[in-house]
Amino acid sequence: MRKFLVSLFFAVICATGVMNAQLPSVTLKDINGKTVQTDTLSNGGKPFIIDFFATWCKPCNRELTAISEVYEDWVAETGVKLFAVSIDQAQNINKVRPLVDQHGWPYEVLLDPNGDFKRALGIQMIPYVIVCDGKGNIVYKHNGYTEGAEAELIEKVRELIK
Repeated sequence: MRKFLVSLFFAVICATGVMNAQLPSVTLKDINGKTVQTDTLSNGGKPFIIDFFATWCKPCNRELTAISEVYEDWVAETGVKLFAVSIDQAQNINKVRPLVDQHGWPYEVLLDPNGDFKRALGIQMIPYVIVCDGKGNIVYKHNGYTEGAEAELIEKVRELIK
């Protein structure tokens, strides 16, 4: 029983540490070819969202489209910013911009063709969403998408600006 309690204690401590972890430092490019360091992603002291997607991932596309329908309101209310990170491999990178343009997604789009950023965060499945506070601390993670899940996402952001 004691070993179980000690293990539980360390699991809780580790989980708490992970949820307040900083973003790892990975070099990516944005959709326009500009180099971006992931550990410097920020939103002027306001919360931001990182949403991992791929052009071939239908749930990812539904999630980013659903968010885009309310994104303007979110920005007006909370000042939140969303970074959409494509994990499409190098041979499919040319499909990212047409998809973004087709849907009119207003996000800053980053490219992770080698999966370095995804791997550094331990992400296994997409869609995968991370919410960071104004200091860049990871405060919430979620994978998968079901209709209406964006309501939970904005609630997490609202909690950060109280």
